[in-house]
This record gives sequence, C-alpha cells and structure tokens, in this order.
Amino acid sequence: MSRPRPPSDPVTWPIPCARCQGHHEIVATWPDGPVCRYCYQAAKRTTGTCACGHTGVLPGRLDGRPTCRDCSGIAVNLDCRTCRAEAELHSNGQCWACVLAATVDRLLADPRTDRIRPALLPVATALKTMTRPNSGLTWLHQPHVTAFLTGLATAPAITHEALDELPASRTREYVRALLLAHGALPIRDELVVRYDDWATAALARVTTGDHRKVLRRFIRWHHQRRLQAMTPVPYGTFLSAKQSTTVAIDFLNWLTTHGIQMPGLQQAHLDQWQTEGPTTRQTAHGFLNWAITSQLVDPTLTMTPHRRGTSPRLNLTDQHRALHRVTVSGDLPARDRAAAILVLVFGQQIKDVVKLTWQDVTVTDELVTLVLGADPIALPAPLDEPWRALAAAPGHDATAAHPNSPWVFRSSLPGQHLSAGHLRHRLSTHFSARAARLGTLHELTKHAPVAIIADTLGYAPATIAHHATASSAGYAQYVAAIRATQKGEPTP
Repeated sequence: MSRPRPPSDPVTWPIPCARCQGHHEIVATWPDGPVCRYCYQAAKRTTGTCACGHTGVLPGRLDGRPTCRDCSGIAVNLDCRTCRAEAELHSNGQCWACVLAATVDRLLADPRTDRIRPALLPVATALKTMTRPNSGLTWLHQPHVTAFLTGLATAPAITHEALDELPASRTREYVRALLLAHGALPIRDELVVRYDDWATAALARVTTGDHRKVLRRFIRWHHQRRLQAMTPVPYGTFLSAKQSTTVAIDFLNWLTTHGIQMPGLQQAHLDQWQTEGPTTRQTAHGFLNWAITSQLVDPTLTMTPHRRGTSPRLNLTDQHRALHRVTVSGDLPARDRAAAILVLVFGQQIKDVVKLTWQDVTVTDELVTLVLGADPIALPAPLDEPWRALAAAPGHDATAAHPNSPWVFRSSLPGQHLSAGHLRHRLSTHFSARAARLGTLHELTKHAPVAIIADTLGYAPATIAHHATASSAGYAQYVAAIRATQKGEPTP
C-alpha cells in the first residue's frame, strides 16, 4: 500500500502540479507541464494500451487520456536492462520483477551449492511471479523474514517437524502456510498440533502429580484421540476441547483444595462444585463421563450438563436493522458484508461461511446465485452487490499467498480461508453472529416447511425442526418462492 500523500503546501512549493493541481515537490517538467513526485511515480506505474496501439507503460497525458512515451514526447527510462520489458525501474536499470527474482534466488539458494533445493522451487516461482513485486520485496526485506528464509535454505530438511523446532513466530507460520500452499510440505491439521502444544503446557497448571496423571490420560484418550480421528478438525471442536480441558483442570485443583481424591469423589462434592461456580462448570460433565468409563470414580455419579437452546437470538426488528446497516448504510468492506448476508438472511454458521468457495458462487451481469444446499439461491439487489465486488477483487490475489485460491473469504495466511473466530470477531461490532443466526432460523421456520428450508440452506432436517414455530416470516416466503420457481411449482 502506498503512503498517503501529504497536504498541499503552496508556501514551500508555490508551483502547482499540472496533473493533481497540488503544491508538492516538482521533479519533472513534461509536455503537459510540471509534475510532482507523486504524479511522477503514478505515471510510471500506469499501464494499458495507447491509442497508437502500443501496450505497456503509459506515462503521458493527451486530451486527458494516458499515452505512451512516443505519443506524449516524454523522455523517461522505463526499459529494464535485464528482461528488456517496459516497466517501472527499481534500481540499477532493473525493473521490480527482476530485482524480486534476484532477491528470491539469493535468499532461497543454498550457499554451498548456489542452487535452490527442489522442495523450495515452487515457492520461489510463486514469489517471483507475483503481480505486485513491490509487495514481495517489502516482505522479503524485513530482517526477520530474511533471516528465516536464509536459514530455511540451509536446513537439513523441509519438514513440519523441522519447522516446529524453530522459535514460534508469525513468520514461521506464514512460511509454513506458503510451503503448504505450493506443495513443499504435506498437509496436516494444524488445530490438532495447536491443541497438543496447548495441552502440554496446560498440564503444568494442575497442582498435584496424581491429578496431573489423570488429566494427562483424559487429554490423550479422550480429546487427542477424538481430534486425530477427525479430518479436518472443526474450529468449534478445537475450542470445545480447550474449554473442556480448562474446566477439568479447575475441577481437579478444586478437589485438591478440598483434600479429595478421585476414588473418594461423592455426589455432594459434584453438587457443591456446580453450585459454587459459573455455568461453564457444567462443561465438566464430559470429564466426569470419561472418568466413569475409565473406572476412576463411582459410576452412579451425575452432573448437570450444559443445556442447549438457551442462547439469545436476534429478534426480527433487530435483524432488519443489522441487515440495513451492512447492506445499505454501513461502510463495511465487501467481504464482511457478504458474510453478514449469509448469517442474517440465510442463517448460516460462521464455520460454514468461511469455507465457501467460488464453485458455490456464480456471478453474471444479470444474476448472482449461491449454493448453500441442494439448489442455487438467487440474490436480489442490494444483496448481490458485495458478491459482485468480491468477484472483481477477491483479495490477496497479487501475492504468492493464494495461487488460484478457491476460497471466497481468504485469509492472509497462504492457501487458507479466513478463520471462523476472526470473522466472528469482525462482525461482532455490528451483531452477534450466533444470535443473528438463531433469530433468522427462528423466523424462517415459522411458515416454510422444514424440508424445504433444510434442503435449500444445507441444514439437517432435525436441526431446522428444532427451530420450527408457528407464524409467518418474510424470509421464509422468499426462500420458499425461490425453491418453488426452480421446480416449476406455484409460488407460495
């Protein structure tokens, strides 16, 4: 991103720029007049096809239209001495792309062989072919990135285990994701690794050795085994495993404080534990069930589990207000507005929203359609506008991070979609994603048949049936009308 232009200063620079009319430092006088340094840089980065048919850099101006050097009579060096292409030059007569390529070769080549190892070649190629080489150079020139990549070039092997041994940092995880995106590393479930690392550190919070052994067994045989059996691990399951482990630690430390060992655990102890603390203690019922199965406690013990269906939901009036803010009156970026529409109009879970791909979205001049379940759903204006904007500028497509990425909601990490937690946090300043989703499903199920809503929105019929009530809903009529039109049936 270019730096913002400072305010015009007619005292220091009395001669205005012929192009922007601002008072800044004049660095050239071209046929159309004096040009400030900001317009000079912009001119060297203007590309297209001149009226004469020349395709390349168009630094000149003729009748308000960009023109090539020959047509405008501008004398400025834009010829790279290395690749011979016409482009803005970086240094030593070389364009940005050639300087980027040389930098990549220097950082990723093993100094002992002066060659880039085969595993790193796809990454090197992706970096060299970035559409915005200046972004690549800015990243590579950061000292910590330079040090990391030069170390990677001489590492004995490019493996997850080798990366895990390096100090944890954002650079390490970004480079890991870059290696994954370009096939230099095999795919692994990072949430499993994150839980394992977190759980290992969490064990130290247990105050006694006996209880620490119990927790280690719980982590290994309950959570780790379950997570490793999933492909991939849902983010919500990862968070649930952490919460369950945290509550188990609190429970075991509470037992220690009260001088209670697991074999001596009684129902009165459990009742006291639950009544003395917050409702999150109900999460410990998973630990209790495991302890019973593992024959660590009396099998007749019980604990009140967390009750579902108690979460607040957004009422219809607040839904309409939130939808108006994100589609009409708000200043949210297109990505956030598109996600908000999926939640507020179609009751989608954030964990499913972030996994949407461009295979699920069709954008034409006439229509925008989404596939959330069995059939495509057409989006009327203004609901279609954010999707058109995203299709035109999907984001992160000018770097090596997302080569031909299918994700609609792309992460800054290479090859990955946005995390559900990050998107949920971004929307939280406007509405609670969970409350909005529950409110939308509540309204949708008031009149439309359960089967139609479930099929159209990609939900299990049992889930929609849980939300079903009796009353009318504008959204339900919309979804039902879409489905009826597609099947040639009379519109409800």
